[in-house]
Amino acid sequence: MLRIIAGIAKKRQLKAPRGLQVRPTSDRVKEALFNILGSSISGSSFLDLFAGTGNVGIEALSRGADRAVFVEKDIKNIRIIKENLNITGLEVNARLLCLNVNKAIALLGQEGQVYDLIFIDPPYLKDLVSSTLNDIIKNGLLKPGGTIIVESSKKDPMPRDAAASLRLLRQEKYGDTLLSFYNYQ
Repeated sequence: MLRIIAGIAKKRQLKAPRGLQVRPTSDRVKEALFNILGSSISGSSFLDLFAGTGNVGIEALSRGADRAVFVEKDIKNIRIIKENLNITGLEVNARLLCLNVNKAIALLGQEGQVYDLIFIDPPYLKDLVSSTLNDIIKNGLLKPGGTIIVESSKKDPMPRDAAASLRLLRQEKYGDTLLSFYNYQ
C-alpha cells in the first residue's frame, strides 16, 4: 500500500501499477529521506526523475514544495501519477513530462528550469546514475545550494564525485536501498 506520510495530503492512499515494472520507494525509505531533507522541502522546486508512481514528488508537494516536475517515459505510469495527483489534490503545482529522462533534462535545461531538490530513482543495476548526474550538471538544472538525491540498490556503483562539480555528501542504507546525497563542490 502506497500512501502519503505527512503534510496536507497525509494518509491519502496512492495507486501503483500491477507487476514488477515499477518499484515504488518504500514508506521507510521515503520517511527517512524527508527527515533528512527537513525544512528544505518547504517552498522548494522539486524534480522527480524516473518518477514511476510519483510517490516521492507527491510527498514533497504534500510537505510544502512549491512545485514538482515528474519525468517518466511510460505513459501508463504518467496516467497513474495524474490519478495520484488528483487523489491528493496537488495537481495544480505539478508538471508531468512523458519523456526519456535524458530528453527531459535537455528540454528543462533549454527552458532555463532550475531546482532546489532533484530526486533520481533509476531502475536498479542499469548504470544510469553517472550519465543522469552529468546531464543534470551539463544542463544547469541544480540551483546553487541545491541537493541531488539518488535512490539506488546498494549493489549499484555510486560515483563519489560526479560530473566533476558534484560532491557526495552523505549515504544512508535501508536494507538493499541506498540513498546518496550530492551537491556542488
